[in-house]
Amino acid sequence: MPKNLFTVERDYEHEREQAVGILVANLGTPEAPTAKALRPYLGQFLWDPRVVEYSRPLWWLILNGIILRLRPKNSAKLYANVWTDEGSPLLTVSQGIADGIQQRLAERIGTPVHTVLGMTYGEPSMQRALAELKAANCRRVLVLPLYPHYSSSTVGSVFDAVAKELMTWRWVPELRTIHQYPDRPAFIEALANRVRAHWAEHGEPDRLVTSYHGIPKRYFLNGDPYHCQCHKTTRLLVEELGCDPDKVVVTFQSLFGREEWLKPYTEDTLHAMPGAGIKKVDVICPGFAADCLETIDEIDREYREVFEEAGGEEYRYIPCLNDDDDHIDLLTDLVTDNLGGWVGAAEQRDGVAVEADLQQTADLASALAARCPRADAGLGGSPKA
Repeated sequence: MPKNLFTVERDYEHEREQAVGILVANLGTPEAPTAKALRPYLGQFLWDPRVVEYSRPLWWLILNGIILRLRPKNSAKLYANVWTDEGSPLLTVSQGIADGIQQRLAERIGTPVHTVLGMTYGEPSMQRALAELKAANCRRVLVLPLYPHYSSSTVGSVFDAVAKELMTWRWVPELRTIHQYPDRPAFIEALANRVRAHWAEHGEPDRLVTSYHGIPKRYFLNGDPYHCQCHKTTRLLVEELGCDPDKVVVTFQSLFGREEWLKPYTEDTLHAMPGAGIKKVDVICPGFAADCLETIDEIDREYREVFEEAGGEEYRYIPCLNDDDDHIDLLTDLVTDNLGGWVGAAEQRDGVAVEADLQQTADLASALAARCPRADAGLGGSPKA
């Protein structure tokens, strides 16, 4: 017999109702704040050609000969600064978001729905998340990357990871994807509410810095829309707040490597502000759905020190939307908008009719199996009924 090129699915239950799956995706995190755990995580992350667009042979030598020998130990120290009793903040918050979406969808939708979390790098992997949806009989899957803004290096990598896993499946599910939501009114309103609440408690600063994760300028010049979407979010946030546009700044953080990235850089901007008489700043990171290493340690610790050492007097970080109710509500609405035609409202569900239809399908499958006793050899197995 020839070797199976795709997964073997011999135990499909025809009498079981099909479900809809929601795959909530985020970047990923190491399993522990140690050099041993960082090495495979960074290796997977930095080898992704969407993240680092260099010649593969040359980059393999740099990555394995230099970076993975030095960076894991240094990165482990940074992760240790943000690690909690529950583990990685990114994983904890992302799971909270997925759980919140599942709870709200269960209240709104009659069709069975299963929401899982999958990471592009590390665990829980895309393979594990999709396997969970398959086990729940999800024949339709909606992918929700937790990135408000599209970039090839983030959202593009999510879709690559999903496609890579589905390439091994015999029965590929129907698939829908959400690419971005930088101008969604509920997203802008949630950001504005976060800023308003902060200002109501602490007062307004001299400047509000909206810091986004950077990408190489080369990616933007090659057609990545990320830069434009970040500026649009900040412009809409300013309009929603009704504040002076000159008091709000767009910057980019988390540089890697020696080539030029999107400017202005967050670190350089904060370092220069005190010398220009700007002594009080607030920083918010609209591009991050969940607080993580880049916000908790880089923004709220490292860049705070940069600003204060340059003469700044008051530096305040405004946390991400995380798993707050308004964030989960807007993401649930976004998911619901993209499920059109796939689901029915809870009050429209007719359980008796659904059960009868499934039983008829199961009876037909059993009859076919009885007439084709060698279906296991030719068709991948007898249907389970």
